[in-house]
Amino acid sequence: MHVSTKPIKEYPWFIRLFFWNQKRRYGEVLEPGMLWGRSPWVFATLALLYGALDRKRSPLSPVLRSLITVRVSQINHCEFCVDINSATLEKRGVPDEKIEALWEWQNSPLFDPIERVALEYAEAVTHSELYVDENLMARLKRHFDEDGVVELTGLIAFQNLSSKFNAALNVAPQGFCRLPPTPPGHDS
Repeated sequence: MHVSTKPIKEYPWFIRLFFWNQKRRYGEVLEPGMLWGRSPWVFATLALLYGALDRKRSPLSPVLRSLITVRVSQINHCEFCVDINSATLEKRGVPDEKIEALWEWQNSPLFDPIERVALEYAEAVTHSELYVDENLMARLKRHFDEDGVVELTGLIAFQNLSSKFNAALNVAPQGFCRLPPTPPGHDS
C-alpha cells in the first residue's frame, strides 16, 4: 500500500468500534477501513453511508447491489473491492459461473433484464466518456421507480468513491473470495 495503517490502539475509540464490527463480520479488520480511519470523521460518515446503502429495506435486491459493486470495482481496477464484493455475492447465493461472467456480462445469458440495465447504467455512470441518455434512463425506469434510480445512482457513486480510493492507495485483496479478482490478461 502507498499509505501505511496504524496500530489499532492508535485509532479513536469510536473508529475501533467500526473495526470490531468488521472483525466480527469478516473475521479481520479491513485494510481500507484502517486507511480511512486516519481521517476518523470522514470514515465514520462513510461507514454510515455504506450502511444506509446496504440496508435490508433497500429498493435494490442484495444480489443486484453486490453485482453493481463488483462491476464498478472491476472497471476501477480495485482488486480489494472485487475480492470482498465477490465474496458477498457468493454468500448471497450467486454461483461462481455468474460471478466469473460479470467481466463480460453483455455476452452472458446468466443476467436477467433488470441486472442488465442496472449494469449498463453502472458502466455509463462509471465511465466518464459514456453518457446516460434518455433512452438508457427510460429503460432503467421500466424496472425502477425514481426512488430506486436515486438509490442505484447513490450505490454506483459510493462504489466509485470506494474503489478509486482503494485502487489509488494500492490496497491488495485480503483473500475473501476464492475466485481471482482479475482474470489473466483482462482489461475492463
